[in-house]
Amino acid sequence: MSYEEWGPLGGLVGTWEGAEGLDVSFHNDKGKIAETEYREKTSFKPFGPVDNGAQLLYGLDYRTAAWKEDVENPFHTEVGYWLWDGGDHELMRCFMVPRGSTVIAGATVDPAATSFVLAADLGSTTYGILSNKYLDAYARTTRYDVTVTIDGETFRYDETTTVEHAKSADLILHTDRNTLRRISLEG
Repeated sequence: MSYEEWGPLGGLVGTWEGAEGLDVSFHNDKGKIAETEYREKTSFKPFGPVDNGAQLLYGLDYRTAAWKEDVENPFHTEVGYWLWDGGDHELMRCFMVPRGSTVIAGATVDPAATSFVLAADLGSTTYGILSNKYLDAYARTTRYDVTVTIDGETFRYDETTTVEHAKSADLILHTDRNTLRRISLEG
């Protein structure tokens, strides 16, 4: 099947795995920033078109989970959508993590792009960030950026979540990056 209508998202369809993940974040149990290596599995299932009046969206329903070493339960999961508006060349990633945070990141992207950067800011009414009351008070996310590169059967991401943390006088740059390989064209 051709995924031309999905623009730059067409190359992500399928199931991907990667064991080169590195999470650099504030660890509450240690009271400091530390690194966590992880493995990850992500699936992208195409859908669309979604008729929004004059706007027509094609999307990917996605789910991801990340595990530390040989631990059975994931330490991180996400569910969401990647959306493409071919008319305006608008690319969006909309997701929620089970800590009570929701992000809609986006940018204007060339339809043939194999690498792109999406961003979201706290307080924005378009590409924005929402959190529950606890996180807003103690670990407020103020910015989110992700760079994605799709290269055939490999895709890489490098993301930074900027956090105002109650236990740090400085902004914390929580980073995650991984290289995943497609294991199936089924999402």
